[in-house]
Amino acid sequence: MASVVLDKITKVYENGFQAIHDLSLRIEDREFLVLVGPSGCGKSTALRMIAGLETITDGVLRIGDRIVNDVAPKDRDIAMVFQNYALYPHMTVHDNIGFALKLAKTPKPDIDAQVLKAAGVLELTQLLDRKPGQLSGGQRQRVAMGRAIVRQPAAFLMDEPLSNLDAKLRVQMRAEIASLQRSLGVTTVYVTHDQVEAMTMGDRVAVLKDGYLQQVDTPQNLYDHPSNVFVAAFIGSPSMNLYDAVVTFTGDSGLIQLGSQQLTLAPESLAARPALRRYDSRPIVLGVRPEDFEDAAMVPSATPGSTLKAHVNLLESLGSEIMVHFALDAARVESGDPDEAKETAVTGTTNAVGRFHPRSRVRIGENIEVAVAVENLHFFDDETHRAIWD
Repeated sequence: MASVVLDKITKVYENGFQAIHDLSLRIEDREFLVLVGPSGCGKSTALRMIAGLETITDGVLRIGDRIVNDVAPKDRDIAMVFQNYALYPHMTVHDNIGFALKLAKTPKPDIDAQVLKAAGVLELTQLLDRKPGQLSGGQRQRVAMGRAIVRQPAAFLMDEPLSNLDAKLRVQMRAEIASLQRSLGVTTVYVTHDQVEAMTMGDRVAVLKDGYLQQVDTPQNLYDHPSNVFVAAFIGSPSMNLYDAVVTFTGDSGLIQLGSQQLTLAPESLAARPALRRYDSRPIVLGVRPEDFEDAAMVPSATPGSTLKAHVNLLESLGSEIMVHFALDAARVESGDPDEAKETAVTGTTNAVGRFHPRSRVRIGENIEVAVAVENLHFFDDETHRAIWD
């Protein structure tokens, strides 16, 4: 087992396109780190540089105590699991799992022993004589995992290994992979574009955008303390609701102007974010998680300054909760990119999503009161889109 360290790694292609900008990350021994971001953010490029499948333009890459910038992929002591499994269709499950050991000229009794051990861990023992074409997608994924396990590498690299599976199987397999990684204790770097996958699997999650590292932290800290608007919008499903707003102070109290309506600034918010005082009468970006909206009729303790008037446009009943899509008189910030234009408030346009109690009686087309958990609001600089804290 070994740590993996990326020290100011840069990738520039021959055509001048820079895919990775000064990426610095340390993946600790036995840690499960997830690289996540939208398509084209550079996460797969970063993984391929660790694997040796892409050259490094600048910076230093270490696996364990070795600098491996110029080390061939086969000599880096890593095992990679690909999106398409990369199984040999003419070989049995047994031979696919043991193929790397055969190439390394491992004695056949040792190959058989290691394959059987891996198959037992992955519940593939009854399938060892089958070929990939006779297996389900989940079984093929486990065979690909088995091939990586038998090598006993210093690190696993996984490039969107679940993207070809159906939704139910993805949920099952992500739990299996996370459990397997913890039982094996192998340092793992896992790439996905699915933030739910990232949040449920990783010890830590690194969020990338346009080749730049935005934030790396535990899943819960990413959710509770996003460093900027992009992370706030990307992490969480449904996405955080983001609006143009203005905060004003009178003595120790504060008000948030949201469109034509106002919210009271919670004392907890000001205590946690003293830098907010510097934004008196200035525009900010206000963030509200969907679970911090609720049908005011379900919150008898809602106080003045903690509710908003809204118009219901769509309901999605999920049994345990109702996803309510409604319109607020406020300009929503649609993107985490400060260079992109913001949508202006349009009456009747859905610009908010809330997770309501399943017993809520709201109906499509109604005008309602929405309670806001003002103590949980998020605040960002209007120009830099950085979170406002100290």
